Amino acid sequence: MTLGYPEPKGSFDLREMISIYLKAKGIIASPSSIMVVSGGIQALQFISLGLLQRGSAIFHEIPSYLQSLHVFQSAGMNLFGIRMDHDGIVTEGIGKLKRQHNGALLYTIPNFHNPTGILMKETRRKALLAACINERLPVIEDDVYGDLWFDEKPPAPLKAKDDQGLVLYIGSMSKTLGPGLRIGWIAGPEPVINRLADIKMQTDYGSSALSQYAAAECLSSGFYSQYIEDIRTALKNRRDFTIGLLNRYFKGIATWDTPAGGFYIWLKLKKTLSMQKLFKLALREKILLNPGNIYDRNGHSHLRLSYSYASFPQLEKGLARLADIIQCMD
Repeated sequence: MTLGYPEPKGSFDLREMISIYLKAKGIIASPSSIMVVSGGIQALQFISLGLLQRGSAIFHEIPSYLQSLHVFQSAGMNLFGIRMDHDGIVTEGIGKLKRQHNGALLYTIPNFHNPTGILMKETRRKALLAACINERLPVIEDDVYGDLWFDEKPPAPLKAKDDQGLVLYIGSMSKTLGPGLRIGWIAGPEPVINRLADIKMQTDYGSSALSQYAAAECLSSGFYSQYIEDIRTALKNRRDFTIGLLNRYFKGIATWDTPAGGFYIWLKLKKTLSMQKLFKLALREKILLNPGNIYDRNGHSHLRLSYSYASFPQLEKGLARLADIIQCMD
């Protein structure tokens, strides 16, 4: 390992390890068609800077993580939401929407969606890819939660079925090994990756050489695979504990689905109330909420709950107090 400037696409050793890792998911991507980035958000920034024109139309699930990020808005893009159901993004109407707005690309989180926790079903993935191929609509597949399944592996990524070069696949270790590592990647057609690598070198001269070396060692040694198994077990226990708390404190005031992986539970309150008022009342009790209107301007009856970080006593204390606050509100 050297501490000079890395290659534009990132350390070859790391890209080689990522290529092997992706092959286990059904994705065939050579090291030359992979670029290392400093997390998933940077990947989106480079795509907006390097591949899109100002005013481009971006399609995304509604609710969506993009609504809270403002990456594309700050680059002058226009966002258009497509509704979801329990199987994932609804594909009917994508063609009409693309023609109406001259859509530039579609952004999706198929695995354990942020904020809803939805896992896109296999049939829906096939329908989505078919619709995008038919319309020649490029796709950003954000799979940063894909390794965090509990009982059963998710269906194969969209990229695994992509024989048209339409899908840009984003992965990251930020949600698994830890956000401080700042290592992610984009896999896609080599000419596109070359263009993004040029943008990256103009922006930050490459991701941390030390972080890339550590990530390559984690993948090549087998540590990452074992660590992920441990993380899945811990997260599943946290999910089960949180679902138990919801059954105890929220059964009469909200509904929810049990996620099959990831970090989030999408809570729907049964009564209409002011999210702004709820946010302020909760904050007084040192409870920081993620209200649904962060992810969907019409999401006034939802809260995104995360069971990934707080201790069990903190989760119980916070959710019990939050339930009391909601029940006392007019």
